[in-house]
Amino acid sequence: MSTRKRKKAAPKTFKAAYDILKTNAAELQQQEEPDIDNLMTTVEESIAAYRVCETRINAVQQALDAAFAAEDTIDENSE
Repeated sequence: MSTRKRKKAAPKTFKAAYDILKTNAAELQQQEEPDIDNLMTTVEESIAAYRVCETRINAVQQALDAAFAAEDTIDENSE
């Protein structure tokens, strides 16, 4: 009987990606012996999830920077 995980599609949302990272981290921390057979699948899945999170965080940071820059411009023009 194989315990091999099936590689999942990359998550589409920050929450889904974050949940994958939390789950994989918890599973790795709870293992008494490393599950070498599934390690690459877990790592690949985690990297894909991390990239989704990183992309979303960067997009939010850019949007916030743009919003604050626009607000600063409005404030400077009203003086």
